[in-house]
Amino acid sequence: MSSASSITEFLLLAFTDKRELQLLHFWLFLGIYVAALLGNGLIITAVVCNHHFHSPMYFFLLTLSLLDLASISTTVPKAMANSLWDTRAISYSACAAQFLLLAFMDTRELQLLHFWLFLGIYLAALLGNGLIITAVVCNHHLHSPMYFFLLNLSLLDLASISTTVPKAMANSLWDSKAISYLGCTAQVFLFVFFISAEFSLLTIMSYDRYMAICKPLHYGTLVGSRACVHMATAAWGSGFLYAVLHTANTFSIPLCQGNALDQFFCEIPQILKLSCSDAYLWEVWVIVVSIFVDFVCFFFIVLSYVQIFRAVLKIPSEQGRHKAFSMCLPHLAVVSLFISTVMVAYLKPPSISSPLLDMVVAVLYSVVPPAVNPLIYSMRNQEVKDTLKKLIQSALSQQQ
Repeated sequence: MSSASSITEFLLLAFTDKRELQLLHFWLFLGIYVAALLGNGLIITAVVCNHHFHSPMYFFLLTLSLLDLASISTTVPKAMANSLWDTRAISYSACAAQFLLLAFMDTRELQLLHFWLFLGIYLAALLGNGLIITAVVCNHHLHSPMYFFLLNLSLLDLASISTTVPKAMANSLWDSKAISYLGCTAQVFLFVFFISAEFSLLTIMSYDRYMAICKPLHYGTLVGSRACVHMATAAWGSGFLYAVLHTANTFSIPLCQGNALDQFFCEIPQILKLSCSDAYLWEVWVIVVSIFVDFVCFFFIVLSYVQIFRAVLKIPSEQGRHKAFSMCLPHLAVVSLFISTVMVAYLKPPSISSPLLDMVVAVLYSVVPPAVNPLIYSMRNQEVKDTLKKLIQSALSQQQ
């Protein structure tokens, strides 16, 4: 006697008769998929970057391109993976109605320690980034490219830490482990979206500082308000495309190694460990390419700061050099920490993997940056501190 609960997967039988037909299907769909990514990506870039296209017709074209990318990424990557790896299975969502997040589940004391630690970090991130957003919005003197990018960085920091930490705190406080299948999917999508957009934005910010310090005469023309909006939009858009690609690939893979993740949030490497076929290698290649692109961005950031340091060394004032170095070196340290921990988390071989190492690395790239970025990027800035002081004094005077 069978029941619906006994179904663990469906079989997709198209193109499974011959190996030659499978490979033909793979290359055909790969060509179509790349064409769709390229064509719709070019349309999105053109509409976003050219203000002459900011009209209703092109707005609808932009929306159509986003929907086309999302729809084709929902079906084609899984079909290509099945054809390439000679598999037919697609998991039935009822067999993975939820995942179990097993980090900090050893003892009740460790759960409560994790809760209070994450609560402190989360409140620090909310307070720091909230103050930056308030200062930039309320003071028209801070309506400049640098502070516009800082505003976007604070928004991304708040969004990324709010995607993972509240659920982890709730699980620890209530002694729970579960996260729903849809909740895990949403967490992967949003987390990849926000951290990818943030790294793109950090690259843009290094370019902004390079132009301001090394090319001050051209800064006003090359980094105007319109260029800032275009660059910020490109950062958010690139994060969205990364998120669609990684989420579609990750959750198209059959999972049959249980539903336990040794992490405090749904992390892609942990989900790939549950795969029961070689189909996960497709997402591994996507991760490798993505990190290669991130490494190129990191090289650009380092190159920008090298040029900045060379220009700073020419400053006759020792105080001016000290101020510039004290601002730039922490920026570079945070970016280096972020890219190095991401590379360890996503590229380390299974032989050196351990629950403790995985958890520490995940905390370093997902929890620490949103909390320390406000201190490093803005709270040491005198203009921001003066603005916050005036806002607090104004609020206190109104209450009196």
